[in-house]
Amino acid sequence: MSTRTARPSKGDSASPELTAAQAALAAEHASVYGYSTLGGLLDGKRRSEADAAYDGHRARRDALSRTVRDLGGTPVAAEAAYALPFAVADAPAAERLAAVLEDRVAGVYADLVRASEGPLRKEAAGALREAAVRSARWRGGNVAFPGLAERAAGADPAATGPVEAAGADGTR
Repeated sequence: MSTRTARPSKGDSASPELTAAQAALAAEHASVYGYSTLGGLLDGKRRSEADAAYDGHRARRDALSRTVRDLGGTPVAAEAAYALPFAVADAPAAERLAAVLEDRVAGVYADLVRASEGPLRKEAAGALREAAVRSARWRGGNVAFPGLAERAAGADPAATGPVEAAGADGTR
C-alpha cells in the first residue's frame, strides 16, 4: 500500500487547521476501510457495535470532506486499500483492530482540536471523545489521555504522522 500524506492540493492554503482536517479525513478513510474488513468476523452484540462504528466513521468522513472544502481545500481521497497493522483472522483480532483504529483516529482528532477553534474545535473534541469511548469498549479498558498515546515519551514523532496514525503506514 502506498503512503499518502494529508497535504493540501495545489493552490490550497497550508493552514494548520486545513492540514489537521485533511489528516482527520485520511484517518476516517482508513477507519471505514478497517471496519469493513472486520465486520464479518464478529457476531451478536460485537457485530452491532462494529456496524454502528462503521456508520459513525462514514458520517464523520463525509462531514470532514465538507469541512475541508469549506476551508478551501480539496479533500484527500481514500486509498484503494489499506494495509492492516496485523493479520485479522478471528474475532479477538478483529476487536483488537477496532481498538487500534479508534486509538489512531483519536490521535488525529486531538491534532484537529489543537489546530482549530470555534465549531470545528467542538466537533473535533466530540469525535475524539467518541473514538476514546469506542476504543475503551473494544479494549475493555481505557487510556489516560486518549489521542495522545502515540505522542508518549520516547515515541518517534516521524513514525506517528497523520497518515500512519490513520493506519496507512504500509506495515503489517
